[in-house]
Amino acid sequence: MTIQDEIAKRRTFAIISHPDAGKTTLTEKLLLYGNLIRSAGTVKGKKSGKFATSDWMDIEKQRGISITSSVMNFPYKNYQVNILDTPGHEDFSEDTYRTLTAVDSVVMIIDSTKGIEPQTIKLFKVARMRGIPIFTFINKLDREGRDSFELLDEIEDILNIQTYPMNWPAGMGKQFLGVFDRYGKQFVQFKGNEEETYIPFEELNEYQDISSNPTFQEAEETLQLVEEAGNEFSLEDVLAGEQTPVFFGSAIAPFGVEVFFNTFLTMAPPPGPRKSTEGIIQPNNSDFSGFIFKIQANMNPAHRDRVAFIRVCSGKFERGMSVQLARTGKNMKLSQSQQFIASSRETVEEAYAGDIIGIYDPNIYRIGDTLIEGKQAFEYDELPKFPPEIFKKVTAKNVMKSKQYKKGIEQLVQEGAIQLFKRNRTEEYILGAVGELQFEVFQARMKEEYHVDVLFESIGERIPRWLKKEQVDDSLFDERNMLVRDREDNNLVLFKNDFSLRWFQDKHPKIELIDLFDVNQYNQIQ
Repeated sequence: MTIQDEIAKRRTFAIISHPDAGKTTLTEKLLLYGNLIRSAGTVKGKKSGKFATSDWMDIEKQRGISITSSVMNFPYKNYQVNILDTPGHEDFSEDTYRTLTAVDSVVMIIDSTKGIEPQTIKLFKVARMRGIPIFTFINKLDREGRDSFELLDEIEDILNIQTYPMNWPAGMGKQFLGVFDRYGKQFVQFKGNEEETYIPFEELNEYQDISSNPTFQEAEETLQLVEEAGNEFSLEDVLAGEQTPVFFGSAIAPFGVEVFFNTFLTMAPPPGPRKSTEGIIQPNNSDFSGFIFKIQANMNPAHRDRVAFIRVCSGKFERGMSVQLARTGKNMKLSQSQQFIASSRETVEEAYAGDIIGIYDPNIYRIGDTLIEGKQAFEYDELPKFPPEIFKKVTAKNVMKSKQYKKGIEQLVQEGAIQLFKRNRTEEYILGAVGELQFEVFQARMKEEYHVDVLFESIGERIPRWLKKEQVDDSLFDERNMLVRDREDNNLVLFKNDFSLRWFQDKHPKIELIDLFDVNQYNQIQ
């Protein structure tokens, strides 16, 4: 099989949703279809005694939420599937945003009882901004939910994307009978107990118990209205991110998941070209290349390992190959390579464009690093950065554990789990995060993985702005306008509020304040 054939088999996608919409549950069902697990754990596993395969951190199991991006690879029919199950909690949106740079399409889950929720909007906007095709799964049809037309209208109005229902539900909750599969020209009957019956449209009249049901008849009439007045399906618009195919079903039942998955795989795009500093890189380029979008420490605490997750963008990866780290020009041998089902892993000998693999990180790699084979040196587009909103001073409860404390902070910061700053005068450590849960996870992981208890002292929400080195004057700053350095040793000020920022700008107009995560401005201080 040629490289082109292998690439054509790849489907690499992320699953996004608001918390508790059913994202991790859907992921578990897809793993079942891939024959990777015998029974699906649910994200609420603390009650049932089972935990979701894609949740591997103890705090995830205790809290019943996903807070890290999990990676799962498996073959399914004629495809090689790479699923990235993203954190649902909004405090970990930065991890999700980085993950979206590594996929070719997105599955967006919407709770049929709640409709579009705030985190869904945020994640959708990032996917839309990147032009990623978006497929929608409206979940929890086994419960009483909102009207199907109302849900479609909400998607179109709030997310500003055209919808095309790939199937249409007959009833909901206790009256839920199944869905009309418009793509497969069949009615998929919901029987409960994980059973489905597939009836071709032309044979429905033979099933009097279904066709004579008033709920079925009403849905059939509504479907005719959808056929006549609804949008026309356009795969071209789907791949351009302008139209979203919509599927109705229930992940936990499960119902409609297998039909959705089969249809999705036929429509979702294989790996495509990527932008780099040397122009467009095609996936079938003979030289291997890829970029690191995630680093995770201590997935196996017994070995204190660090794994860098690579999205393969071109060519063929082979275990033991030598590549160049573009940022430093240093040659690296990739001898320890793995693929994942959450925390389970196995050695991978080869991979192709579209695959997600993990490599051992000897504390060298950074998020965003490009690895390349061949003579042409280039780097893939810089990954997006996001400003922290909450800042806290951090110290070790036991000063005798300073070595473990510094190592833990260094590794968790390199993962991108939290952001680190140091005060200019005192060298105090200050952590920055998008939300409180990030601090909780940092505290739990420091205790569990590095055996260090940490103490926090809040300095509240701050507005960060960079300074050029030649404009730094220690005498101009105090507790309200705190001068710190980031991990790249760049100077920045943490302003207490908008008033403090404006006051400083008015009083010192010659000092240029650079927006912390404006890439164009960021380049000015490099």
